[in-house]
Formats: sequence, C-alpha cells, structure tokens
Amino acid sequence: MDRLLYESSVSYRGFLIVPFRYATAAGATIYSYGLLCALGYRSRWHRSENPAGLFSSTLAGIGAIAREHLDCYGDILIEVDHFARRYVYCDNLIVVCQIGEKFFYDHYLPTSLEKIAAPRLFGGENECLEWIRRGIDRLQTQRASDTV
Repeated sequence: MDRLLYESSVSYRGFLIVPFRYATAAGATIYSYGLLCALGYRSRWHRSENPAGLFSSTLAGIGAIAREHLDCYGDILIEVDHFARRYVYCDNLIVVCQIGEKFFYDHYLPTSLEKIAAPRLFGGENECLEWIRRGIDRLQTQRASDTV
C-alpha cells in the first residue's frame, strides 16, 4: 500500500470508506479499501480492510463495492455524518468532532487507519485545525532534518 487515499474517501451509513492502491496489474491500478466506523470498535467493520474481498480498477468502483457490502452486512446505521468535517493535510486525515461548545479531533496517518490523536479540547474548529497543522508541520520538519 502506497498510502490511504483520504482525499477520495466517502462517508456512508456511519462509515468512512477509504480507498487505497492495492496493486498494479498490466499497467492498471487495482484499488481496495479500508473502513472507519463512527462508533469505533463497537462495529465489527471498524478499521477492517476490504471485508467484501473484491477489488476494482476505479475509485468509483471500489466505493460501490464497499457501499454494497455495507448495505448487505453493515451492523449499524448512523443518520448523523460523523465524518462530515474531515480534512486532508499532508496526506493525513483529520476528523473534527463537536460536542456542545467543544471541539476535538481524530488524526490518522497516511498509511494506517489507527487513530493517533491525543485528547485535547478546543473552543472552535479553526483553533483545532490550526493546532493540528502546526503539529504535522513540526513532525515533517523533524523528519526532514533527521534524514539530512
């Protein structure tokens, strides 16, 4: 896997369908997908990789496969789009959440559906996003200086 294609992710039935390049065959890219669930580990499909076991040569095709699988076997249905406030910054996925007047975030690296966010509350969405951006920029600067 090169990286998760968060910028092509689709929110559906309380899940985030995250495609990625699985392989290349005869010069064509083959796509697979991973799932995140708004309810986390309360769903058997949270952080699962391609539970349908099917692949596609298009991003739209892999999204359709994932949606069909969730329609048939999805174990939850959430009306509120938990992933509506999702952002991609330097290939990282940031999901901003709000409870009352407070904001927090979930942070996923480009190559893993494992959440790495530290618990912290913010007074607004912009404050939250700026905090994340500074942290990612700082990490990338450290990595760049380590390779020199």
